[in-house]
Amino acid sequence: MLRDYALLADGHRGALVGPDGDVGWLCAPGWSDPAVFSALLGGAGRFLVTPTAARLVWGGYYEPDSLVWVSRWVTTDGIVESRDALVFPGEAERLVLLRQIRAPDRPVRVRVVLDPRADFGREPIRDVARHGDLWLARTGGLRLRFAGGADLHRQPDGFLAGELSLAAGGRHDLVLEMSSARFAETCPEPDELWRTTEHHWRSVVPSLAGAAQRDATLAYTVLRGMTRPGGGMVAAVTTALPERALAGRNYDYRYAWIRDQSFAGQAAALVGRYDVLDDAVAFVTGRLLADGDRMAPAYTVDGGPVPSERPLAHLPGYPGAPVRTGNWVGGQFQLDVYGEVLMVLAAARRHDRLDSDAQRAMEVAATVIANRWTEADSGIWELPARQWTHSKLTCVAGLRAAARVTTAGQAGRWSALADRILADTSAHALGAGGHWQRAYDDGRVDAALLLPGVRGALPPEDPRTERTRRAVLAELTSDGYLYRFRPDKRPLGDAEGAFLLCGFTAAIAAWQAGEVVEANRWFERCRAACGPPGLYTEEYDVQQRQLRGNLPQAFVHALMLETAVTLGQVDPCR
Repeated sequence: MLRDYALLADGHRGALVGPDGDVGWLCAPGWSDPAVFSALLGGAGRFLVTPTAARLVWGGYYEPDSLVWVSRWVTTDGIVESRDALVFPGEAERLVLLRQIRAPDRPVRVRVVLDPRADFGREPIRDVARHGDLWLARTGGLRLRFAGGADLHRQPDGFLAGELSLAAGGRHDLVLEMSSARFAETCPEPDELWRTTEHHWRSVVPSLAGAAQRDATLAYTVLRGMTRPGGGMVAAVTTALPERALAGRNYDYRYAWIRDQSFAGQAAALVGRYDVLDDAVAFVTGRLLADGDRMAPAYTVDGGPVPSERPLAHLPGYPGAPVRTGNWVGGQFQLDVYGEVLMVLAAARRHDRLDSDAQRAMEVAATVIANRWTEADSGIWELPARQWTHSKLTCVAGLRAAARVTTAGQAGRWSALADRILADTSAHALGAGGHWQRAYDDGRVDAALLLPGVRGALPPEDPRTERTRRAVLAELTSDGYLYRFRPDKRPLGDAEGAFLLCGFTAAIAAWQAGEVVEANRWFERCRAACGPPGLYTEEYDVQQRQLRGNLPQAFVHALMLETAVTLGQVDPCR
């Protein structure tokens, strides 16, 4: 099941490891390139390390402050462990995947299958050669080098397979390199690669303390691993994992969303470690200065356009949805992202981390809002264009945050613009009960309306904020989880899963309202909506207790981290 997959990441790509020890997903060389291991979507290509014992119990854990994952099987023959990581920090054109097999207590036998297939399984292995302990090969445009496979054998319909025997207390290292360029002459030693990876994870992960320390630290580590050095954080590692079976909602999230990047930067600022914040600022600054009022909601991690959607009919897909790559979001106008950009830039300014380019980007964002705030947009949920209330109020929050950190002249103009947008929104989007409604022409509530309140569009004590909070909770809560909105007359949970981003936002909103017990209840309920590795998807199927959508979803980890700090569940770095 999806909830059992663990993430390996190095900033340039990510892999998912299942409970059977199979790397079921890995795109190479970069995040949105075609997969070379695509078993998750029914494709060819796999890297399996698993016990040969017929009966076993699986478990696993992340080593502290890292994305080093240890699969652990208790078998009738003994305990088997596979310690897995992508070498960190990674390189843009070359990846190194480490797998260290260990037998802690008794002799064991392990089956290994290595069969990379580029282009989502369509490219076979070719040009296979062996030089001592090293295997060399190609698939598609990738060169392969594999160390540690001397006891494996070439397969007629694949690459390598075989069994390895380990003595009690023994270990065996496997090192897989893939590159779009030539390899260096010298093959790196496994011990050196492990030391490099361990050292760099320790250097970038903050030392947090508190009741939620473990989960909050993992959330930060996930954000770090999913962010390309210098900016560009993917929304998720995968594509085409359905939010709801047979509902047609399966998207490619292997791209950098401006909004998600801003969420991550703001959470990192609260933690007190600034590398993720700096990367977020660099990415949104570059996109805003390049594209201005034409800024797309999402880009590739290096700032390029997101490709259009296209089906991959040769793949069976994850059960419940066909496979597609690319995303149609690039053509949308989403007003709220300009407000989100202002908020993350303001956070950077408060920590004295805003350079002249970022300051100009702040001015551009405010100008775009001034020129376009009256237009209909597609909003946070990427729906058909309307006058969405959340979008207007997010711009109010962003302008107010920016006004607090800029010059007196700009502060006056931006505050006046925020007042003007708020007045118009109050005139057209305030429901009969005194709470915000979804859109100027839609009187229903929406969980996104909690966000502007916690971001400072209005003071927490403003009656509109509290009335909106109560209306949202009354209408969209079920079994302790929060849903985005009611798309139709079906009961909550029939149309889609609970939205974890909204649940964590509800925790912060309750905290601001002085409801401390309720805030912590929301937090604990939502942070438990994960599998054994501790990763979150976008949605949670409450009835079946299953993860839904692409894995892992970065903005959920960002809000989980922000909530933990806000509620005092973890102490930020000092």
